[in-house]
Amino acid sequence: MSGALGTGFDDPDHTLIAEAVRERCAEFPDEYWAACDAEHRFPWEFFTAMAEGGWLGIALPEEYGGAGRGVTEAAILLREVAASGAAMNGCTALHMNLFGLQPVLKYGNERLRKTFLPPAAEGRLHVAFAVTEPDAGTDTSRIKTVAERDGGGWVISGQKIWTSKALESDVALILARTAPAPGDERRRFDGLSLFLIDLDRAHVDIRPIPKAGRNAVASCETFYDRLPVEGWRLVGEEGKGFKHILSGLNPERILIAAEAVGIGYAALRRATEYARVREVFDRPIGANQAISHPLADAYARLEAAWQMTMVAARRYDAGLSCGAEANIAKYLAAQAGYDAADRAVQTHGGLGYAHEFHVERYWREARIMRLAPVSQEMSLNFIAQQVLDLPRSY
Repeated sequence: MSGALGTGFDDPDHTLIAEAVRERCAEFPDEYWAACDAEHRFPWEFFTAMAEGGWLGIALPEEYGGAGRGVTEAAILLREVAASGAAMNGCTALHMNLFGLQPVLKYGNERLRKTFLPPAAEGRLHVAFAVTEPDAGTDTSRIKTVAERDGGGWVISGQKIWTSKALESDVALILARTAPAPGDERRRFDGLSLFLIDLDRAHVDIRPIPKAGRNAVASCETFYDRLPVEGWRLVGEEGKGFKHILSGLNPERILIAAEAVGIGYAALRRATEYARVREVFDRPIGANQAISHPLADAYARLEAAWQMTMVAARRYDAGLSCGAEANIAKYLAAQAGYDAADRAVQTHGGLGYAHEFHVERYWREARIMRLAPVSQEMSLNFIAQQVLDLPRSY
């Protein structure tokens, strides 16, 4: 089995994209990613290489410096990045530039687009996503961060959590309340507005959160103390921010699914290579069905999850509704990626827990996707309520 584990592509362009990304990522072996993770060091060399290759603008229009492709191509890109062994450390360094500004592209004014999209496509601008709060969690309607009118602009105060890449980012998309929540449960998201803000350290305190994995890219608590925001930095309509941010949430689920599948492929590549050469009782352990069947099952589930990821990506790019497909893809891929990584650790036995073989790092990073950007349980809630028309339990 070569490094190119996983389904091929019907579109020749997609094959070329995958091969080109694979070739660039080969310059950054597992040892590079292990060092970045251990040292909590942002992978600047990798980010710069991908920016120089023009990959960061793959899903942005050509008029704003991008390649004019879509989330489908971005998913292929990130699958290959993860499968190279970069896993989430590599993908998180890139994916906010890939999907994070979709709300600006769809709903932002022309000044916002012209000011921020070209440098993001070139890798000169780093972007963070500031939505989650300590007391709100997945219930976005309970956001307490407030944006108050201040002349022709706004001032923002509040707290966010799990803001990835905040230490490196210049700007962040932030969701804040500009009007009190209405009493009507059906309108609980009204009054939330979306802004593209500067992470001005005079008004923003950024603190990394110690965590189990993906340590090359910090996840942060961010505190906003009357951060001034010019009026033109409002994205879309005042009070419609939650609707606008969905333009970023569905692509995020799709791209996270692609990354989870990629981690699963990386883990299986390591596991199958080991199972071929490791001999116990005078034969390779891969000859034992107790080893081979779980790996084959993991591969089948990864392939199925990848196909669903492509369904969701193509629907998004075609302008069709894709909430159900994006959540299904994320749910299936997160589970499949984690199971593949877990089985890779088991295949290695005790050595699977050692840093040397890298599968423990894949395992730690694959675990993230079952929690973020939305938990498996919340994905199932969406499917139950929006697809199966079952009543809400919360």
